[in-house]
Amino acid sequence: MKTSIHRSSRGGRRSAAAVALSAVLALTATACGDDGSGSAGDKGADGSGKGKVVFWDNNGGVRTDIWKEIIADFEKANPDIEVEYVGIAATEYQSKVDTALQGGGLPDVGGVGAAMLAGFAAQNALEPLDDRLGKSSLNGKLNEDMVKSLKAAGGRDDTLYSIPTSANNGVLYYRTDLFEQAGLDEPTTWDNFYEAADKLTDKGKNEFGYTIRGGAGSIAQALDAMYGQSGITSFWDTGNEKTTVNDPKNVAALEKYVGLFKKVTPAADLNNDFTKMVAQWDSGTIGMLNHNLGSYQDHVKALGVDKFRGIPQPVGPGGKRVQVSNPVDGLGLFKSSKNKDAAWKFIDFATSKAENSKFNEAAGQVPSNNDAAKDAWVSKAEPTKLAAEALSDGSTTIVQLPYYLPDWNTISKTDNEPAFQKVINGSMSAKDFLDTLADQLNEAQTEWNEQKG
Repeated sequence: MKTSIHRSSRGGRRSAAAVALSAVLALTATACGDDGSGSAGDKGADGSGKGKVVFWDNNGGVRTDIWKEIIADFEKANPDIEVEYVGIAATEYQSKVDTALQGGGLPDVGGVGAAMLAGFAAQNALEPLDDRLGKSSLNGKLNEDMVKSLKAAGGRDDTLYSIPTSANNGVLYYRTDLFEQAGLDEPTTWDNFYEAADKLTDKGKNEFGYTIRGGAGSIAQALDAMYGQSGITSFWDTGNEKTTVNDPKNVAALEKYVGLFKKVTPAADLNNDFTKMVAQWDSGTIGMLNHNLGSYQDHVKALGVDKFRGIPQPVGPGGKRVQVSNPVDGLGLFKSSKNKDAAWKFIDFATSKAENSKFNEAAGQVPSNNDAAKDAWVSKAEPTKLAAEALSDGSTTIVQLPYYLPDWNTISKTDNEPAFQKVINGSMSAKDFLDTLADQLNEAQTEWNEQKG
């Protein structure tokens, strides 16, 4: 299947329906892997509990091998069910689902994380899963905070539309060998971070202190750097109506952060998404990388465990660490599925102890299954262990991003990633960028509050 994608940046907020419609107009795609599923609003059917289930992976390529292993386990345990795997790159996933929501061809099961959950739920595309979970052996076995996070992200009366598979966390990876050679302290504070970024850079030798994310997924990383430095601990003001993203402290923090580009980073960073950024760090002599737990195993394979560490984000003013929330990932059952019972069996199996542990060990993330989270590999994977400690020992304040807004994913990606590249290359000011972002968020929040009221 070939997909032609044409994207444009549009200011202002769009309703969930308009987002989906614009996706249809903006890209031409042929639905693949469909086995009778339809478009948003189709009621679907429970089916026989046997036959074929189509699964769309929302991080295809990166997680393809582990999902194929889980599918093989499932088909062995359920010989009367076949799972067709369709791997879709994370950068293309929402566009593909939005297109299928209008034109048909939705899968039975798909990756549905917190960041895109509200938009899908607002279009009545997802099956409520509370009753199925209540009757499952998984009931009471899933991390309560992750379940709550996905319920909140769904934005509809505390309904669960996605079963959590894992939680992520921002990590600062740094080359311990390079830091030792340069006589640098580990980058546990933002001051140490900027000092190291400068000292480890020697452009003549193609050595850089840091790699900044300028391609897909750049906004979340920029927000993490902003709030981490400013120390602002809430995404909204006290009235819960205006965002703090364009607070002067955040503007100053973003200006300092993007000022790293080409001074202490490779020029290629302007277009690098996480896969290119991670590959570049693993193969070169770059001192530091901001990513998340998901790339830990890639670094181990490339560098071994002795040349790098993955630590929680640097602390800011007053020794306090502030991070933006990382979305919980999960599996959703599309309402249009004609084989919901078999699709649920797959979701139930994939989040069982053994399979959930296997998935998260490969991904380097925190398991959603409480029993899986007790497995020995969790404590042996240092970044995962340190992240869990930082989130539970009172040292970290989490700024909760508004995943519940149906337009959150569009605002934070399609509308503003191209604009952020202009900030990085100096053709747009940090203030103009954040003011525009704030206007869009405030409009979306106002509509949300009105609907709730």
